[in-house]
Amino acid sequence: MTVRYQHFLLGLLLFFFCNGSAFATSRAEQAAQRVKPILVAALIEKKLNYGSAIFIRIFKSEKTLEVWVKKDDKFALFQSYPICTFSGQLGPKLREGDGQSPEGFYQVGLGQLNAYSSYHLAFNLGYPNAYDRANGRTGNYLMVHGNCVSIGCYAMGDENIEEIYTLMEAALRNGQKNIDVHVFPFRFDSTKIAWQHSQWQAFWNDLKIGFDAFNKTKKPPIVSVVNKRYRITTL
Repeated sequence: MTVRYQHFLLGLLLFFFCNGSAFATSRAEQAAQRVKPILVAALIEKKLNYGSAIFIRIFKSEKTLEVWVKKDDKFALFQSYPICTFSGQLGPKLREGDGQSPEGFYQVGLGQLNAYSSYHLAFNLGYPNAYDRANGRTGNYLMVHGNCVSIGCYAMGDENIEEIYTLMEAALRNGQKNIDVHVFPFRFDSTKIAWQHSQWQAFWNDLKIGFDAFNKTKKPPIVSVVNKRYRITTL
């Protein structure tokens, strides 16, 4: 291989790498340009600030994603977004390839935002977390993303993910270290599902403690893992 040909290949690789990065960056930036004015106006109406810390809850059965925004020392509900689709049934993800969308307590940092996603924009839930690993659960790259197809992920549609992604990026770039994302099978105050008789009763009991803690204080609780179970500490 000649030196000239090596330089040509290197130049070609740099071209695709740099242009691919620019495209991914501009996709997120263009989304923010579209939705930021709408978000700012809606936040002001609710006396909330753009760039404030946020908290996210996902409910499978209701196919709903909630975005909460910090106001003073508590969080206020900003918006509920319909989930276009998720895969699997009610219950946690156990292993790679089972087609299940995760349930549990997760955290998302700036590095988990994905502007390169094949599904418009996305963020990685962080599955498997410490609880999942302690219980031998496997799998990776479980995302919340745009479009309306899912293999273990939560698909929000492109318009919804643009707003959610923009709010998350603004909060993280404004100093929030991690965004808590709590994923539940359903609202535990609902009487529509006799969940107490499910095979997942013990697991869901632990999730309910976290659900109740936030409902009571409007602050995401501290979540740790002890003896392969979630431990919830209310703030």
